[in-house]
Amino acid sequence: VQLQASGGGLVQAGDSLRLSCAASGRTFSGATVAWFRQAPEKEREFVAAVRENNAKYYADSVKGRFTISRDSAKNTVNLQMNSLKSEDTAVYYCAVRWPHTVRYYSANEYNYWGQGTQVTVSS
Repeated sequence: VQLQASGGGLVQAGDSLRLSCAASGRTFSGATVAWFRQAPEKEREFVAAVRENNAKYYADSVKGRFTISRDSAKNTVNLQMNSLKSEDTAVYYCAVRWPHTVRYYSANEYNYWGQGTQVTVSS
């Protein structure tokens, strides 16, 4: 299984970006899929997750601004990021866990990781 994260870029504060995580070799069916991020000199942190039953979870710092969604037809999981702030600047990683997990917030739970995509928000 390979994950490909895309959609990052350089934007200004207040702008939007849409990240996409595509899987090859397996569908996202039955999986928990999450986005994490890591800023320079900081630990990797949970951003958002969607479970196999389509329940969605968000870090407090992004709640109300970010939306995670599945596109089963394209076998992708997307992260719509609105009202971006400078503190959102980080490398964003998608991660997948088969079978699903209730500990969606823990990076240790995930079997596969994408390569990361850089998001830079200028203030």
